Amino acid sequence: MTKPLCRIASVQMVSGPDVDANLAEAGRLIAEAAAAGAQLVALPEYFPLITADETAKVRIREQDDGSGPIQAFLRETARQHKVWLIGGSCPMEASEPDKVKNSTLVYDDEGRRVARYDKIHLFGFRKGEEYYDESATIEAGNEVVSFEAPCGRVGLSICYDLRFPEFFRAMGTVDLIVLPAAFTYTTGKAHWEMLLRARAVENQCYVLASAQGGKHPSGRRTWGDSMIIDPWGEVLARLPEGPGVVVADLDPARIAEVRASLPALQHRKIG
Repeated sequence: MTKPLCRIASVQMVSGPDVDANLAEAGRLIAEAAAAGAQLVALPEYFPLITADETAKVRIREQDDGSGPIQAFLRETARQHKVWLIGGSCPMEASEPDKVKNSTLVYDDEGRRVARYDKIHLFGFRKGEEYYDESATIEAGNEVVSFEAPCGRVGLSICYDLRFPEFFRAMGTVDLIVLPAAFTYTTGKAHWEMLLRARAVENQCYVLASAQGGKHPSGRRTWGDSMIIDPWGEVLARLPEGPGVVVADLDPARIAEVRASLPALQHRKIG
């Protein structure tokens, strides 16, 4: 029996320093995705907060007990719109007092949390005056996470993880890879699309990338270009810049067709 199509949506934002304003904007865009028929919706990395003060996220970090305002927003919004909601990334309590876990929290359409992934690969970059060191305020995770959803098996990743193909192989066989991101303009322009399409092709699955995309109040510029890619590497929908929603249908028959005609996953010899 052929599985039905599953509509998936990527939310793109340009988050700023006001958490309440960012949550309101995320809520508006999730509602837009739900109105378009999306069953699964993904927010971008750092959707609750982007500011020039890298320690600000430590001050709003939440305990892993569901009590914080960001977790309450995700839980209640998923339930309200009857969507599976992948909460981009939000700051969660770490073992060190001056750091956070950069975590993706997933809620089903009843508002129950079904998965959590803590970002494993921490971004470091220096080019001229442009400099990033996530390890200064983020504590790395250590577990690869996937879960079952209406659209099949979903693997979770965040931003810099995209550059490590062995990480995605460790997920096993998945139908959808979700990647919330806040890619820099410099690295995004050079590598974003080619890496996303490569992950789709080599894992023969759909890829849903939800990005920060634009000029933030802090002066930071993120690349954007949120997109949904099919298992053959074709870009089905995209949004180059600015807040909005990208929607496409995940077709299980398309996954089966690609894997049957080119059974590369069965031909693997290493790993």
